[in-house]
Amino acid sequence: MIPTVSTAGWCLLVVAAIAVGIAKTALPGAATLAVALFAAVLPARASTGALLILLLVGDVVAIAAYRHDADWATLRRLVPGVVLGLVLGAGFLTLAGDRATAVLIGALLLVLIAVTLTLMRRAGTSVARGRTSRLLYGTLSGFTTMTANAGGPVMTMYLLASRFAVAPFLGTTAWFFFAVNVVKLPLSIGLGVIRVETLRLNAVLAPVVIVSALAGRRLAIRMNQNLFDRLVTALTVVSAGYLIVGAM
Repeated sequence: MIPTVSTAGWCLLVVAAIAVGIAKTALPGAATLAVALFAAVLPARASTGALLILLLVGDVVAIAAYRHDADWATLRRLVPGVVLGLVLGAGFLTLAGDRATAVLIGALLLVLIAVTLTLMRRAGTSVARGRTSRLLYGTLSGFTTMTANAGGPVMTMYLLASRFAVAPFLGTTAWFFFAVNVVKLPLSIGLGVIRVETLRLNAVLAPVVIVSALAGRRLAIRMNQNLFDRLVTALTVVSAGYLIVGAM
């Protein structure tokens, strides 16, 4: 059940909804702020369910905005790894507690980020186009999104390592997470994570996500590649660190 939300709580949720919209159309990784704020206001299960619906709303705006920019070949090649990761993640959740999961995922992401950035600096070109790399990044993305709603950092690192320009980066990300979140939706409903109370809260916050996502699209158009890469990398590191710190 969702408890009565105070005025201060609603303010935090509105800020979280803005972060979701910006993350979907301009700065992947900003959604970490939304995760933190929702967890601070709502119980864990209600927070997860409410956020999933808002992420889907943001996904819809993003795929409309970048409908011509997705790299479908890349998405198709990631599918086997992602499916494997989702299965492994579901199995892992039956064995590990929330705290251990968050720390493990955070540590894995930080290692992945360090390795990816090191390889990119040494190679100077794409380092993630091979079959092994696709399987690794795809599996980790599916695993982390299933266990901690944290697939964003992995996908971000994969697309950065593949040297995607801003628009293809955001378009490919939009379709990827729309598909993943749609798959997670019936599972969340079946587990009771999404309930009528969740949808009522979403009805209030969804317009905020839509407006901020449209604003994010305008922001992304004005960003150069170097600034985009730096901001996305920084937010990805923050995302991984948050999982560890938040579990302490």
